[in-house]
Amino acid sequence: MVPKPIMATTPSSSQHFPLLNISSARTEEKPQTHNITTRTIPTTPPPPTQKTVTKRPQHVKTSKRTETSVPALIFNAFDDIINNFIDPPLKPSVDPRHVLSQNFAPVNELPPTECEITQGTLPPCLDGAYIRNGPNPQFLPRGPYHLFDGDGMLHSLRISKGKATLCSRYVKTYKYNIENEAGYPLIPNVFSGFNSLVASAARGSVSAARVLTGQYNPSNGIGLANTSLALFGNRLFALGESDLPYMIRLTPNADIETLGRHDFDGKLFMSMTAHPKIDPETGECFAFRYGPVPPFLTYFRFDSNGRKHQDVPIFSMTRPSFLHDFAITKKHAIFADIQLGMNPLDMIAGGSPVGSDPSKISRLGILPRYAIDESQIKWFDVPGFNIIHAINAWDEDDDGKTVTLVAPNILSVEHTMERMDLVHAMVEKVTIELDTGIVTRKPMSERNLDFAVINQAFVGKKNRFVYAAVGDPMPKISGVVKLDVSKEEERTVGCRMYGEGCYGGEPFFVAREPDNPEIEEDDGYLVSYVHDERKGESNFLVMDAKSPELDIVAAVKLPRRVPYGFHGLFVTDSELRKLSL
Repeated sequence: MVPKPIMATTPSSSQHFPLLNISSARTEEKPQTHNITTRTIPTTPPPPTQKTVTKRPQHVKTSKRTETSVPALIFNAFDDIINNFIDPPLKPSVDPRHVLSQNFAPVNELPPTECEITQGTLPPCLDGAYIRNGPNPQFLPRGPYHLFDGDGMLHSLRISKGKATLCSRYVKTYKYNIENEAGYPLIPNVFSGFNSLVASAARGSVSAARVLTGQYNPSNGIGLANTSLALFGNRLFALGESDLPYMIRLTPNADIETLGRHDFDGKLFMSMTAHPKIDPETGECFAFRYGPVPPFLTYFRFDSNGRKHQDVPIFSMTRPSFLHDFAITKKHAIFADIQLGMNPLDMIAGGSPVGSDPSKISRLGILPRYAIDESQIKWFDVPGFNIIHAINAWDEDDDGKTVTLVAPNILSVEHTMERMDLVHAMVEKVTIELDTGIVTRKPMSERNLDFAVINQAFVGKKNRFVYAAVGDPMPKISGVVKLDVSKEEERTVGCRMYGEGCYGGEPFFVAREPDNPEIEEDDGYLVSYVHDERKGESNFLVMDAKSPELDIVAAVKLPRRVPYGFHGLFVTDSELRKLSL
């Protein structure tokens, strides 16, 4: 089946969105490497001058089916009717011609391929792998598509003895595997497939029919694993908050393998946040899940060996909230009940089921981090404080009676899902006195900052330095800013802008001497993928985190572009060796 080419158009209602750089696209019933081809930015194998580590590229598994079943043909026809007539992608936020434009366009898998170091040398502390997760749809979307709906793809830069090897692989989720086997999409998109009651009913009916006829089994998970990564219990996971974690590993030749969906000996039977917090001193992992039915929030933790402890349901959260991230201190876990949540009224009017409620008062819930029930949770009103990501939190005193949280506050929360280009996030420091209920708020920067990180050795305890991505506008990242949150004024102490037409992503901090307790907090490097849209080239940048201009100490030219994505992680060489045991 070869659909008509998609041509770039300029609707009058979408003047703020970039045009599509894909001049044509095709889909195949039996995909081999990928189901999207682009002509503006080639994704061909590296030229002969670049050395490929693997002798045979590892391709996506091809379909074993020789013909499409009659029920499948009927369901696909209904999908086409829904996507073309009942719920076509009219809004720019769900129009694939706009969402998948420029460097948001997907790429094929890439086997391990050596890279060229074009500037400086890679510091010894970077021996390991920087892995970044993000959405990369396996198939050309037939209908509405949101940025959050793409299949998870990991882009790993393996560094060893000053050399770098890039590999890009899909997370082989259950959803990815069954759709790759079928040769077409089976499971509807979550963020763009249910934007009205009519669309929800139509797509829900087709999905139910596919389940009843055995096309897929939702009990095996329908998540994308496209958001982030976490390392705990000597296991490395790709995460997405709508499913269980998927365990992955890097092979000795720098390839990426998906080992499977992990339920922690049957103790984790539902979804988990994509932003767990790992205590760097104890090795414990703290996490939660949220959903549309009570309990709307459930908290839990894992010990240093990765064994899950009991769930702690939080029934005092009385309505579903979009709770993407949270924070921990040495004594507490901190949750944000924000103005963004499930909004049925918006869906009735044709909008997304996730919407904002301006009448709701945002609040923070603070729970002892080793609580076995919610009896000790305290909620504090913090009007207008809407966080999607948390940066860090700590106890101000030994008795844990005063807690501080640092996080970007979304000032225009109503645009979070549909007009990310209008979102402005201002980093704030919020201090709460637990006994008196006094809440103090201080802005840390007026710039549009998000995707912020710290030195991971300071998770849960007081830190000074924050490294935040500059929205230009979101979701594009034009640079990185270093903040000193201990200062009363002039908190911006470092900044690097990537230059005209160059955009990066979330930075990640790597300590120069991670095992040295005497080393200064900012003694290390910031790393990020950065793409030059004028040249169509991507690079891996290493920046000196101590320098005021965040000086570039090394640059690696990548063999092909890396699309913009979400969150990443650096795994040391010794940690990688433990994963292979």
